[in-house]
Amino acid sequence: MPVDAKFPVDLSNFKKLQLDPSNPKLTPEQRADLLHNIQIFRDAIVAFTATGAARGVSGHTGGPYDTAPEVCILLGFINANPEKYIPTLFDEAGHRVATQYLLSAIKGHLPAEHLLNYREAHSKLPGHPELGLTPGIEFSSGRLGHMWPLVNGVALANRDKTVFILGSDGSQQEGDDAEAARLAVAQTLNVKLLIDDNDVTIAGHPSEYLKGYDIAKTLEGHGLKVFSTEGEDLDKLYPAVCKLVNYNGPSAVIVKRVMCPGIDGLEGSPHGHDVVPVDKAVKYLKNRNYPQSVLDFYSQIKPNSIAYLYEGSTTDKGANRVQFGEAVNLVLDDMSKEEAAQNVMVIDSDLEGSTGLKGIHQKHPEVFIPSGVMERGNFSAAAGFGFGHEGKKQGIFSTFSAFLEMCVSEITMARLNFCNVLCHFSHSGVDEMADNTCHFGLNHFFADNGLLDGHETRLYFPADPAQMTAVIKSVFNDRGLRFVFSTRSKVPWVLKEGSKDEKLYGGDYKFVPGVDEYVRKGKDGYVVAYGDMLYRSLDAVERLRKEGHDVGLINKSTLNIVDEKAIQDYGNTKFVLVVESISQKTGLGSKMGTWLLERRLTPLYKYMGTTKEGCGGLGEQIFHQGLDPQSIIREVKSLANVAA
Repeated sequence: MPVDAKFPVDLSNFKKLQLDPSNPKLTPEQRADLLHNIQIFRDAIVAFTATGAARGVSGHTGGPYDTAPEVCILLGFINANPEKYIPTLFDEAGHRVATQYLLSAIKGHLPAEHLLNYREAHSKLPGHPELGLTPGIEFSSGRLGHMWPLVNGVALANRDKTVFILGSDGSQQEGDDAEAARLAVAQTLNVKLLIDDNDVTIAGHPSEYLKGYDIAKTLEGHGLKVFSTEGEDLDKLYPAVCKLVNYNGPSAVIVKRVMCPGIDGLEGSPHGHDVVPVDKAVKYLKNRNYPQSVLDFYSQIKPNSIAYLYEGSTTDKGANRVQFGEAVNLVLDDMSKEEAAQNVMVIDSDLEGSTGLKGIHQKHPEVFIPSGVMERGNFSAAAGFGFGHEGKKQGIFSTFSAFLEMCVSEITMARLNFCNVLCHFSHSGVDEMADNTCHFGLNHFFADNGLLDGHETRLYFPADPAQMTAVIKSVFNDRGLRFVFSTRSKVPWVLKEGSKDEKLYGGDYKFVPGVDEYVRKGKDGYVVAYGDMLYRSLDAVERLRKEGHDVGLINKSTLNIVDEKAIQDYGNTKFVLVVESISQKTGLGSKMGTWLLERRLTPLYKYMGTTKEGCGGLGEQIFHQGLDPQSIIREVKSLANVAA
């Protein structure tokens, strides 16, 4: 629900400073005003990002809070000489989205009070900046390493202007940035990087898990002019930023600081990368002399709950993305430590807590390699581990499904080299994706990009934790490329027909790759679904059957293989409806119609999938896309009416 409260920080007190980078020494008045602006900026960031914690949608506090000094300095330069600069403060990762929202409010594009709806569904304040959605937002961002190459293009189109980009020690790990650095140097582009180097990413500290990684040495090696400074000492930071701007050509300032300086309980911690908890935000703001009366609005904010009792599945839910790691552990438990270390390698891309690899790290550290934000290289390393060896060695790789698109070329080379690699891509589809459109996992079939006679590639999307375990046990030792998908959201366990507690994929169930499974049999038509859309489709089918519609349901958990026996069965009914949460343009539905026609099967056919940019929030995303059970019911009835 929207928050009805006054914004606790008075943004009208934010001063429009004018600063001259040719003078690296601040006057006492300028210094005082700059410190004043920095404090207002940081207070505001804490105040409204904490609402994301209150409503259970997460967020990013650390990045925008940390970089407030640099942002306030750059605003002073732009205010003094707007013709010299592109006025946009580009962001490499989108993790400083709160910076962009706050700047939008300061510039008058948004009322300050609206910031308290941070990450709320339909608030137009999603987890990453989206051009065209939020008033005042000037670019889209959200996938690490993608913005510097784009900013190079902005600089090429505006050679008479200076272009700024905010970066971090996390985003700089991406390979795109190395390419961007070389182009910027070769073309003497006036691109200025301000790198927040706090030695913190999601999974821990780069100095520990990525030894030898040094941003300054890396950028200097590419030819950039690099300055280093202390971020929390304004008398050192300001002249360093002046040097950055005054240098003719691409340059970077490496700003050293701990994460979330001054926030008790978060300072120096990887938890600062995420959202500040409400209790810590209130404590911080009270220490800054904000009275409790202006902070009472936090108690108004509650996580949104969508009450719906699904038929055909359990009320309790499990996290398939976590279960992946538990399932791998079950396989590893049957090996000696020496055998596992010799034959299995699990590599992380700074997301072990999000993609299920943390459980493997804790229980089987002998197979685990912590690594940085380097999806392409890490995938190839996993594939290379499974190169040759007659299929005895298995590389395991995991990241978010959205980032599969980054690995397509590496997937091709792994296939051409007959590699064995087991991949887990979590955060598929759109459900509970507050990070919104840039993080939607939509294009799973991009992984199956080889030729018909190529090295075996299989795509699997289990429906619940029990089936996830069965899938991993079944395919772990297979040769070829295996891609297993899961969602960010938890899913219930699917039940056997007529049962209130017997799980369909429990007991002695064994997963057979390539076989379409009958969840419910029907005579008039079939819904074909998988993953998180199976339980939603099952609810729709159960309700339709109660109304007299003889509808069946297929779980197509192997996405890219035609089950010739099953397709003859459901293809000879009156209608087929494919329901999935990935892209309607590239998903199973875009292929199923061709598969049916190739076999001269002509049921009425339709497919549902994700078609729109996100609305923010969590469970609201499914309803926004029209993928909820009632929408499925309407589509089935429409097909059934035409067929009749």
